[in-house]
Amino acid sequence: MLGLARRAGKLQTGEETVSAMLAEKHARLTVLAEDAGEAVARKVRGLAEGTRQRVLTVPYDKLTLGAALGRPMVSVAAFADVSMALAFAKALPAGTVGAEVLEDLERRVARVRAKRKKN
Repeated sequence: MLGLARRAGKLQTGEETVSAMLAEKHARLTVLAEDAGEAVARKVRGLAEGTRQRVLTVPYDKLTLGAALGRPMVSVAAFADVSMALAFAKALPAGTVGAEVLEDLERRVARVRAKRKKN
């Protein structure tokens, strides 16, 4: 799912790029590796705080995320597409994503689909 989203241009990686997405409120779901540095995690969470942007720590290390994306290591990535973010969240092992996060993503997807039908 990560590789597909990246090839579609709907997933960005790296602290600077993701921070810019969060600052501009374009991140629909931000993913942190379980072994991401404390400074990176604090920065990402701080930028998302007070917004509707979600930050999720996944049960994968930087090497595993990097391998999924064809890169050496990835500690943080952000989805720009809410549908892909929801699909990724649903594909994670049970208990990784809280019910409120899934519900929020599902509401956002429904709103986007309704908007598309309207136009």
